[in-house]
Amino acid sequence: MKGILSELIYESSLEKFKEITKEEIKNLLETPANPMFGDYSLPCFYLAKVYKMAPKSIAEDIEAAVKSKDTEGLLTDIKVVNGFLNFYLNSEVHLKKLIFDGRKEDFGCKKIGDGRIVCIDYSSPNIAKNFHVGHLRTTLIGNSLYRIFSNLGYQVIRINHLGDWGTQFGKLIVAYRKWSTKEEVEEKGIEELLRIYIKFNQESEQHPELKEEARSWFVKMEQGEAEAISIWKWFKEISMLEFERIYRMLGISFDYYTGESFYMDKVPDLVQELKEKHLLKQSDGAQIVELDHFGMAPCMILKKDGGSIYHSRDIAAVLYRKKQYHFDKCIYVTGLEQKLHFEQIFQVIQLMGYEWHQDLIHVPYGLVRLQGVKLSSRTGTIVYAEELLAEAIRRAYELIQQKNPGLEKKEEVANQIGIGAIIFHDLFHQRIKDVDFSWDEVLSFEGTTGPYVQYTYARAKSILKKAENKFKKDKVDVSLLKEDATYSLIKILSEYKEVIYEAANRYEPSVIARYTISLSTVFNKFYQECNILNAEERLKNARLFVVDLTCEIIKDAMGLLGIECPEEM
Repeated sequence: MKGILSELIYESSLEKFKEITKEEIKNLLETPANPMFGDYSLPCFYLAKVYKMAPKSIAEDIEAAVKSKDTEGLLTDIKVVNGFLNFYLNSEVHLKKLIFDGRKEDFGCKKIGDGRIVCIDYSSPNIAKNFHVGHLRTTLIGNSLYRIFSNLGYQVIRINHLGDWGTQFGKLIVAYRKWSTKEEVEEKGIEELLRIYIKFNQESEQHPELKEEARSWFVKMEQGEAEAISIWKWFKEISMLEFERIYRMLGISFDYYTGESFYMDKVPDLVQELKEKHLLKQSDGAQIVELDHFGMAPCMILKKDGGSIYHSRDIAAVLYRKKQYHFDKCIYVTGLEQKLHFEQIFQVIQLMGYEWHQDLIHVPYGLVRLQGVKLSSRTGTIVYAEELLAEAIRRAYELIQQKNPGLEKKEEVANQIGIGAIIFHDLFHQRIKDVDFSWDEVLSFEGTTGPYVQYTYARAKSILKKAENKFKKDKVDVSLLKEDATYSLIKILSEYKEVIYEAANRYEPSVIARYTISLSTVFNKFYQECNILNAEERLKNARLFVVDLTCEIIKDAMGLLGIECPEEM
């Protein structure tokens, strides 16, 4: 509704207030705390500054313009109150729009991405390290963005940029040769690799020569030495088995697993191009691109020993992706601590003369903490993702046994609730904020949780099941839906497509997660206040339609988060 209203205001006032944009109007619209002041309110004080007019005069001008243009009867009333313009929406007209503007496939969303390509780089775990809770954030945020942009018609290319190259592999080879065996690695897999990696970091504090030995092994890798490459490939195969298992649990897949090693042979061409463009400078034996003019530290391209670094591999990856996929946007979902890294990368791309540098987008996120403690594979303070997901499923199963022991397919539903709870808990938080994990919050059937939304969906489906889905969508008399609770539900349902646009524009899945909570809360109030199954037949038909529409939108919205909704709970 907000989008429809902002469009009406924009089109009505275009002749008089030419400088204002549709997006600015939408951002100015507020929802009054008190319904007596309308469904939406437009404060005119900002416009008063722009046009040097009294706020009340601007409000009156817009009021007259909107009234003359509202030929569809979208508004029942408009009132000027001091410098505010209050709008009262016609719920009957808006519900008709929901019915007839095509809700089944896209809920009225314009396919703004048709013919456009988006690359999303996310998940990107490090080889030879367990997939822990910290890795879940990039994986879940990236997967949700993939679903959101796909919903808007974009062709989305999902890239898992594996951390499969770097000096850490030199450390791991040294650790393997000193403190492990082939048999132990084959038996224990990635658990053993993590153990010896942690041991290396502990031992190297007392024995600095170990770090030099590790660097030496990494140089061997870069030179293609047979033993070093053989061990590295073996570690990678072991790691991928673990990663794929986690992705299957989450229902996530990728188009490409092109990690850092994939771009190694592309670095020399990058170095040559930087030289030809006179961007490469020498500094203490290393090769850098100076970024002093932009207030940034230099971007290292080659180390003193001539080896590549993650900066050079990331720049080579950007150039490859543009050439290979012709993207319109390339999105990187990584931790906030990598903000400077990507600023450097994007700045180098700009200095190289590529205008599309502005299409490179870093989507940062905060840390995951467990009772306030930052997770780290160096120190061993980690929680493995697989164990976390399995525990969520186990706890969900116990809750089902308590609340609905006769439920069919308990294992399947427990999986949907447990996995969904983990995903929702992460995505409900604004991505830039740190997440402090708590079981009490995650699996509660009340409050701002995934199970609460899933339970609301199941409740709505049970109503339709009791009615045996015997209602006629083409015979809905919207004029019967007059109660405040119904109107509030219609209003929030009509906002769904704007929520999708906002989530895409801000690269923020929490917009959708928070919407599902609001929708569930409003629906449950409607359920409590409006008798559905025992209402008069025509009223029952109209209310069942609203219930059905709520089911569709909850299921669709949760799907954009990567969460399934059980039909029964």
